[in-house]
Amino acid sequence: MMNFKEIWNNRDKANPFSGVFSVADENGVIFERCAGFRNRSEQLPNNADTAFGVASGTKLFTGLSVCKLIETGKLSLEDKLWDVLPYDLGQIDKRVTIRHLLTHTSGIGDYLDEEADDYDEKSEALAHAYPLYLWERLDYYLQMITPLEKKFEPGERFGYSNAGFIMLGLAVEAASGKPYRQFVTEEIITPLQLKRTGFYRMDNLPANTAIGYMEDDGGGWKTNMFTLPVIGGADGGIFTCAKDMDMLWRALFAGRIISDTMRTAFLSPQVKRDAERSYGLGVYRIDRNGKTAHYAVGCDAGVQFFSICFPEWKLTATALQNMDYDVFTLLDSLFSQALQ
Repeated sequence: MMNFKEIWNNRDKANPFSGVFSVADENGVIFERCAGFRNRSEQLPNNADTAFGVASGTKLFTGLSVCKLIETGKLSLEDKLWDVLPYDLGQIDKRVTIRHLLTHTSGIGDYLDEEADDYDEKSEALAHAYPLYLWERLDYYLQMITPLEKKFEPGERFGYSNAGFIMLGLAVEAASGKPYRQFVTEEIITPLQLKRTGFYRMDNLPANTAIGYMEDDGGGWKTNMFTLPVIGGADGGIFTCAKDMDMLWRALFAGRIISDTMRTAFLSPQVKRDAERSYGLGVYRIDRNGKTAHYAVGCDAGVQFFSICFPEWKLTATALQNMDYDVFTLLDSLFSQALQ
């Protein structure tokens, strides 16, 4: 069994932890630490029920939503994006499929290209050109994506794509006839009773929700309210808590979100990242020494997140932080002990 106290104590202590680190088995929480403040001005502490933004952790919810629609025959992995969406998709290659988008192999131009060397400068310029308070409807993103040239040929390689998951959110809307956020809420959040999970507006956060913080130029702190879209989309921005993530993983393996057959496809290695790591249909996977873990990660201004499921032990581990400081040393430590 892993020594979670040791993993916690060996984290990177160069910077303080502000958030929640929680580990649970099928009987409940077995190790948990809460630290820092959800609201620094009011000195309100983070606690086990605090909801945190998880940035790209949202892609897990988007992938599951698409898989639900595939199961009901409203989408298929081989559907061409141009055939699914009722929009002029500009420079997006007409060969791009739902499978390409789910596996980050579409090659479409990315409005937030995390592979670019000048990512920070380009994302800042984008926010000036398209004010973040207007980023509400997913179709608003089309003007930022469809004029972009493709990065590579569809299926050529893995290339992490935020734009690809925006397109998947639009595909969810087209196939279901519902706004993306409504679909996720009605088909995943509400049925699973994820009470601290939702697409909360940055200008109207509910009680016990962590405000994200970044260091300012003077060595103090500022919130991420003017750095992220006013409300999350299909590529990032949902809020959740550690307990809800544990419930989500357990519901997935209990067949309460998608069928066993669909879950196998969702979790299976669809595209290799390296010798150990791969990507499924919206979720990461690591295979080491005959053992497997599935995980989601997210990182943005004032947001650090990971959530892992170790199926062999029916164990989950989630770290949520509302500061820019690294939590991924914890992730590496968990892999080192669990997959040795």
